[in-house]
Amino acid sequence: MIWLRRGAGILRSKVAGGLSEMRGIPKQVGSSRWQFVALAMFCCGWGGNQFSPLLAMYRELGYPSATVDAFLGAYVIGVVPGLLIAGPLSDRHGRKPLMIVATAVSGLASAVMAAAPPGELSVYSGRFLAGIAVGIAMTVGSSWIKELSGPPYEQSADAGSGARRASVAATAGFGSGAAVAGVLAQWAPWPMVLPYLVQVVVAVPCLVAVSRAPQPPPAGFRRPLWSDVKVRAAGNRRFLGVALPLAPWIFGAVGIAYAVAPQLETSRTGHWQLAYATLLTVVTLGTGVAVQPLAKRLDSVASARASLVALGLVLVGVLASAVNADARSPWAAVAVAAVLGAGYSIALVAGLREVQRIAGARDLAGLTGLYYALSYAGFLLPTALALASAVASYTELLLAVAGMVGCSLLVVLFNSTRNVPCRSEIQEVS
Repeated sequence: MIWLRRGAGILRSKVAGGLSEMRGIPKQVGSSRWQFVALAMFCCGWGGNQFSPLLAMYRELGYPSATVDAFLGAYVIGVVPGLLIAGPLSDRHGRKPLMIVATAVSGLASAVMAAAPPGELSVYSGRFLAGIAVGIAMTVGSSWIKELSGPPYEQSADAGSGARRASVAATAGFGSGAAVAGVLAQWAPWPMVLPYLVQVVVAVPCLVAVSRAPQPPPAGFRRPLWSDVKVRAAGNRRFLGVALPLAPWIFGAVGIAYAVAPQLETSRTGHWQLAYATLLTVVTLGTGVAVQPLAKRLDSVASARASLVALGLVLVGVLASAVNADARSPWAAVAVAAVLGAGYSIALVAGLREVQRIAGARDLAGLTGLYYALSYAGFLLPTALALASAVASYTELLLAVAGMVGCSLLVVLFNSTRNVPCRSEIQEVS
């Protein structure tokens, strides 16, 4: 009898939903549907960041430090076009096709890394493909989750739910990929193959999940694509005064935490280099997930409070990194990674909320992509520091970076309460 009653309830729900659609009433999709998109973002984040703790492994295999840091550069080169072009394409053709492509390419990138013979070309190719997948996922996935976190798909979500959910999905993927890959490479057999094969397996159910997610109808613009790539809202004074100075330090912070710090601690960590690099990555991104509730409370439509707190944390973290570059304390680096992880996460949410308040429906995906492209430029910081280390110490270089973070903080402080969108504009985009 219990099963009959449950079956009848399900049948009534389906019939009611069908009648609503026949009458032209948007069907109220369960709030869990955004999770299908989040799984795809999680998968692409996993594939994009699983390489980070493996940097130590490639150094042990004899790759020069500059080459290993350049592998991150190949990733960024793939990320940027994915970020800038995927948004306008998804506006025209829908979010789902682009996210399916991103999830499939993420698995393909790992397959290339696992199956290709050892060599720089295979690493560059796999990292480039992983970057393309992450670029598409961050732009299209963030916009899609934003749309599914509001009417007609979900009535109860607050205005900032979309940004927080996208941030958690990406950060959880970044952290999980790094943790699993690092542990497998340190203690499991086939360290250059098995970590990548696991991500291929993860991609399969995520691909199925994202194909089931509902999507708003595409706009289907008839104007040339290049006209949409040029985002009009990028000239907004609020974007230039708050989001732009914040953006590079989002991934610049994590780059220092788990790309620069492990390299500086090599002499202290010995054969535990890979496990230590994994620990720093997990601490950085785990802290990022943990501070999400704080990011929610800090966000304010009347000021740039969250952005200021984020930049303050990044500044403290970079200064501490500069001091530890001389001290070379592995445990101090772990504490610094937590500070930088908190700054990264709050900055990511703060920037996305600024973008979502600035952009109209036409520019949401495009401006989100541009913002992420600017933020991913921070991943080039470890490569720049490695090249500059030939003429200056890491302590001096990190102090210079701290000075740049401080300048960004002052710019955001000056513009904190300026050019705030009016209430009607905020309601429109929220």
